[in-house]
Amino acid sequence: MPTQPLSQKEIEDRLRELPGWSVESDRLIRTYRLGDHFAATALVVHVAQIQQELDHHSDLTLGYNTVAVSVNTHSVGGAVTELDFRLAERVEGIAPGHGAN
Repeated sequence: MPTQPLSQKEIEDRLRELPGWSVESDRLIRTYRLGDHFAATALVVHVAQIQQELDHHSDLTLGYNTVAVSVNTHSVGGAVTELDFRLAERVEGIAPGHGAN
């Protein structure tokens, strides 16, 4: 699926639709704080399923009760693309109400 890097304005517009997400060092990121390690691990498994469906893989960092998601599109030089936002939206859909760090 061809995709193009988003402009800074496009990124800012899309971020308004995804509270808790931000862009740092050309990566779309969010950290979820969950109730315990089991809940955090379950979120990682669900995110992995979404990644497989989209054929787009983010970096995940699992802590005791936290999951950090960090994604960009390597095929366009590590820029943020619409595909990254699609993944973020899907993750939000399975982890509603969890506060971000």
